[in-house]
Amino acid sequence: MRYSEFWELVDDVLGPLGRTITRDQVIDALGDRTSEEALSAGEEPIVVWRALCDATDVPVALRWGRDRARKAR
Repeated sequence: MRYSEFWELVDDVLGPLGRTITRDQVIDALGDRTSEEALSAGEEPIVVWRALCDATDVPVALRWGRDRARKAR
């Protein structure tokens, strides 16, 4: 996953508060860092995305975007 894909998914899946969540929510699975801190420290975007989804209870069907979830129905 590229960084640009990560941010597209943040916007699509988490909506208008997504960027705030990545900046403010500390996630245990990321070593008690925020998503932004983990990315800045060199963590792979896919690892951060999975941890963020788990921490925010994103349903599995939505984790790759709302359009994909609609097509899968």
